[in-house]
Amino acid sequence: MSDYDLCYWPVPFRGQFVRAVLAYAGKTWTEADSKTIVGLMGGPVKDMPVPFMGPPFLVDKRAGFAISEMPAIVLYLGETLDLLPETAALRAMTMKIVNDANDVIDELTLDGGREMWTEKSWQGFVPRLKKWMSLWEETGERHGLRAESGYLLGGDAPGIADIVTATLWSTMVDRFPVIGAILDESAPRTAALTRRVAALPPLAKLAAKAREDYGDAYCGGQIEASLRKVLGA
Repeated sequence: MSDYDLCYWPVPFRGQFVRAVLAYAGKTWTEADSKTIVGLMGGPVKDMPVPFMGPPFLVDKRAGFAISEMPAIVLYLGETLDLLPETAALRAMTMKIVNDANDVIDELTLDGGREMWTEKSWQGFVPRLKKWMSLWEETGERHGLRAESGYLLGGDAPGIADIVTATLWSTMVDRFPVIGAILDESAPRTAALTRRVAALPPLAKLAAKAREDYGDAYCGGQIEASLRKVLGA
């Protein structure tokens, strides 16, 4: 019997952060298929494990608890799996980073594809993407992150902030190498941290499974097609 049920589409996008935390913690989970997700979304709210507009949502089977929204899920897992820092300040910084990651992928997909990327709009976005990267770089610098060692908020082992950071950038860079070049130039410490954490066996195994299960897919749909067009991916 698995520890959790995860409801998310078969792509390595927003739900990949949840998968990464579970994988790092050595937990097992089962995933609903797309038909089940569509059925839940279209059905009565009273029949949902937790009221939600869209996935991901997670069910902790042992606790009998369900929660939706990626940052809320990650907070719950961080608390229950003892992956959050000890101080209130660093816990708040951790959740700030999780929410920043959520914002980055929203912006990268133009709020879920409300419009498509063009060459002009992408070039206009690149300075903002570099600024996003600089937020991670400055955070790491303030907490002692080095290109060859350390973690985003200090500490002796990776925490939620590092797992989310590595998942955000490694998944993106793997699908869109042009973004990898921008990250190396704009945030070298963050790029190095991403490579170190993504290479940890549980996360490397998860990335390999994502490649096997989803191929080149990132977020799917027309918005991904427009991204690939402007990035030559």
